[in-house]
Amino acid sequence: MALIDVDAEDRQAHPVDMIERIATANDWSFDRSDDDEITISVDGSWTDYHVSLTWMDDLESLHLACAFDLKVPDRRKAEVHQLLTLVNEQMWLGHFDLWSKEGVVMYRHSLLLSGGAEASIPQCEALLQAAIEACERHYQAFQFVVWAGRSAKEAMEVVAFETAGEA
Repeated sequence: MALIDVDAEDRQAHPVDMIERIATANDWSFDRSDDDEITISVDGSWTDYHVSLTWMDDLESLHLACAFDLKVPDRRKAEVHQLLTLVNEQMWLGHFDLWSKEGVVMYRHSLLLSGGAEASIPQCEALLQAAIEACERHYQAFQFVVWAGRSAKEAMEVVAFETAGEA
């Protein structure tokens, strides 16, 4: 039940158009499959990130999904689920999921724009920045569990270790 009936077509700017402008300004390669969806490739420190943003008109929300090239084999899924729990407990924005069928770890978050609220470039940049930073921070933990066969607890200790200064 809507308290106020706002026509979403009255928005001054489509949120996906703003994301396209940000991708262009950062020289990120992208594909705009339709008006409501864009997929961007972003180079990270550890791997490339595949960011998909979709405008969900019925929810008035810009949904972000960010995946990286890391296929979780069946034998490691239980430990990855444990790692997801530990990681998500610390997240303030967004969360990580394991898409079981594909075996892919994905960060997800949304920008809610209900009632005809307009997205701004700074909001869209912050949405993208939160995704990339979360993936950069936790990628090695997922690698540690999947490829090194370590426990979720050990992986979290690795990502919690921060160096001071530069060598």
